[in-house]
Amino acid sequence: MKFQQLPSTFDENGYASQRQHLSCFIVDDCVAIDAGSLAMAVSDVQREQIRDIVLTHAHLDHIAGLPVFIDDLFAGLTEPIRIHASREVAEIIERDILNWSVYPRFSELRNDKSAILEYKIFEVGENFRARHLNIESISVNHKVPSVGFIVSDEKSSFALTGDTTRMNHFWKYVNEKQNLSAILVECAFPDELANLAEVSHHLTPQILETELQKCSQKDCPVFVVNIKAMYRDEVVSQLKRLKLNNLEVLEIGKVYEF
Repeated sequence: MKFQQLPSTFDENGYASQRQHLSCFIVDDCVAIDAGSLAMAVSDVQREQIRDIVLTHAHLDHIAGLPVFIDDLFAGLTEPIRIHASREVAEIIERDILNWSVYPRFSELRNDKSAILEYKIFEVGENFRARHLNIESISVNHKVPSVGFIVSDEKSSFALTGDTTRMNHFWKYVNEKQNLSAILVECAFPDELANLAEVSHHLTPQILETELQKCSQKDCPVFVVNIKAMYRDEVVSQLKRLKLNNLEVLEIGKVYEF
């Protein structure tokens, strides 16, 4: 299984940066998990193949590129874009984003070949399919309705927290899985901003260290994702000081094989 986090931020020379303002992951060049930088950073191959978008929650940094991605493809679609989301997240998108005031309501439109958008609603805790992937949705502890996922194909699987803070339910599901290839967990703020992390329901390196004690998959690689761009250097430095086995920061733009 191929996995890539798309870049979203540029350095002073105009090149893609490891700093991240938006969240979007691509699996096997054909399924997106979240859509923060989807329209802006996909390759031509990915744009041609991605018709399934799976959402963890509806915060802007996770959906910002969604309307523009659909807009780019509008005229040439021969099948609808499928948005896999909980009912609460789908309702937020329809009410607050694709509502004719901010952007067109694509669910009401079609071109001369196809409908444009179709919502595929899942219940939290439910398994569903997106292309060739089996995806298990798991509730996590964020400020708004949010889920993490365990994503599997016939050969490998990985777990993704999405945005979250302290939690038990997610780790229970992870610990029940065999042969996980990777765990991807957020760590948004440095330890100095622990109060802000708690209020906004995010993790810091120290809280992450405590959370990982709940994980029994001790040999499974753990990749840190969704670091706030302004605090990346501090967070990365603090994570290194923890000296935790199998823990590393996911490299933005790099294609991983799980």
